[in-house]
Amino acid sequence: MPFTERAPAKINLTLHVLGRRADGYHALESLVAFSRSGDTLTFNPGEALALSMAGPTAPDAGDPEDNLVFKAARNLAARIEGLKLGAFHLVKTLPVAAGIGGGSSDAAAALRLLARANDLPLNDPRLAQAAAATGADVPVCLAAKARMMAGAGETLGPILRLPPLFALIVNPRQPLATKAVFARMNIAPGAETGFGGHQPIESGIDAADLIAVLKRGRNDMEDAAIVLAPVIGDVLNILAAAPGCRLARMSGSGATCFALFADCRAAAKARRVIVQGHPDWWVKAAVLN
Repeated sequence: MPFTERAPAKINLTLHVLGRRADGYHALESLVAFSRSGDTLTFNPGEALALSMAGPTAPDAGDPEDNLVFKAARNLAARIEGLKLGAFHLVKTLPVAAGIGGGSSDAAAALRLLARANDLPLNDPRLAQAAAATGADVPVCLAAKARMMAGAGETLGPILRLPPLFALIVNPRQPLATKAVFARMNIAPGAETGFGGHQPIESGIDAADLIAVLKRGRNDMEDAAIVLAPVIGDVLNILAAAPGCRLARMSGSGATCFALFADCRAAAKARRVIVQGHPDWWVKAAVLN
């Protein structure tokens, strides 16, 4: 019987760029949360390692041979002799190169599927090692739970119990490469931004206090992303003007943006208006936690 895992969207509720390390990687602090829906990955163990793709955004995902699902499987196989592999089938619904970790979440789902098929506990250190070797965002996607991440993505805080956040996620269907946004920020290796660190977040925080903390946070990549893709500014303005919007911000390196609302009805109402005015945009109401 095949195994199936959901690969949810990763939303950077905050994204602070503290500087750039001597090794060239940027030093980040970010509170991340995950949607309850996203791509779907199915695994048939025992077959030759393969990947097929379908779904509305599959044509944008590139060559399957270059997909992070393959990379994750190979990285885990390099660490576990005799690992049972198989054939993956990925149904892509999340936009690609969108700042919501779609490819990283797919890779993390592949590692969870391989763990299930090989009777590995999810806290097996080799899973974390394979995730880190696959990509900077894959480790945080492995558990797919709200938490702080820092460094280049390798430092993870404890899983956080947050109140459900009613969100509207909007992508204007304009891909934006993370590398290009960092290049636009032009932070020299070894330099610090001086933008300031992140306020601590604790499990059990209530919704009002969480929103207050988020409002004091920021996404330091937002300005550079808007220069490269001005439509992001349009998305943010439209979201911020929606009745009941409590916070509008870009996720990751863009171009996806999100807005938080008091309840699912307000988010759904905003979705209907935005879809009517911008039928070519990808618009998704979601609960984040």
